[in-house]
Amino acid sequence: MSAPLPLRAAALWQLDPAHITLAAQRENIVFRADTPKGPFALRQHRAGYRSDAQLLSELDWMAHLAAHGLAVPQPERSIRGNYVETIEGVQYDVLSWLPGQMLGAQGQLEAVTDRCGFAHALGALLARLHDISDAWAPPAGFQRPAWDVAGLVGDSPLWGPYWAHPDLDAPQRQLLLQARDKARQILANCAGDMDYGLIHADAITENILVDGGQIYLIDFDDGGWGFRDFELATFLMRQIDAPDYPQIRAALLQGYAQRRVVAPELLDLMLVLRALTYVGWVIDRLGEPGAVARSQRAIATAQFFAEGFVNGGSA
Repeated sequence: MSAPLPLRAAALWQLDPAHITLAAQRENIVFRADTPKGPFALRQHRAGYRSDAQLLSELDWMAHLAAHGLAVPQPERSIRGNYVETIEGVQYDVLSWLPGQMLGAQGQLEAVTDRCGFAHALGALLARLHDISDAWAPPAGFQRPAWDVAGLVGDSPLWGPYWAHPDLDAPQRQLLLQARDKARQILANCAGDMDYGLIHADAITENILVDGGQIYLIDFDDGGWGFRDFELATFLMRQIDAPDYPQIRAALLQGYAQRRVVAPELLDLMLVLRALTYVGWVIDRLGEPGAVARSQRAIATAQFFAEGFVNGGSA
């Protein structure tokens, strides 16, 4: 009988099976591999989510960011010289293991005491990510998803048609469609002038590690082309209920201001669109443990943002 797939993959990076342990099982399955050179992360990717070309592009981008000093995981090549290895249709890669602890679950800033100071530093980090990415010429064949107009408010959004969620009642569905249509009209006039390029696209607290004063970004699974204000909105959306949300928002934008000053109305628009995407995201996961609570939370958040947007308010 052949070895389990993760162990067969580990051999392609010369990782000792005796020192491999399960570290996380979310969208991907992540194993920790301890070696004399330090720990590494062996990732087993969920089937069908990314093509080989898309995954290789993600790793090429991460390697470039790491080479230019950004605090992100560094991809490691296998003994065959590849970033990605596929075994019986399952994709694997290996990344450097980053120190620190997760910032927090479900938007909580548990790993920091100076919340505004952290937000300012995160804004500066995202500005650097965008600057480094803009100065890079991606290799031929580079393929990543696009959080563009079509990906956010088109007929087939990147994370699915949020207005078709089966748990929406008729008024909620109509509200989300109204928000989508209003956003379409606004973007038709301004999208061409907005800051657009490669973004992490998932800078939520679960994907941020903190180690003293160092901030690390992990999980570039959904990174790709997109509006830079969408990047900022992804972090801010889960802070909206915090008592110090106005201060956190201001600090994030002050940190990002080394790149550019963000227009409040465009950031508010991206907050609405970020909230809508999660309603679409959860549709394909309704059968998973905890999905009911996740779905209810996503719908309630989208309704909150959409009502303010349709009625002319701001976040």
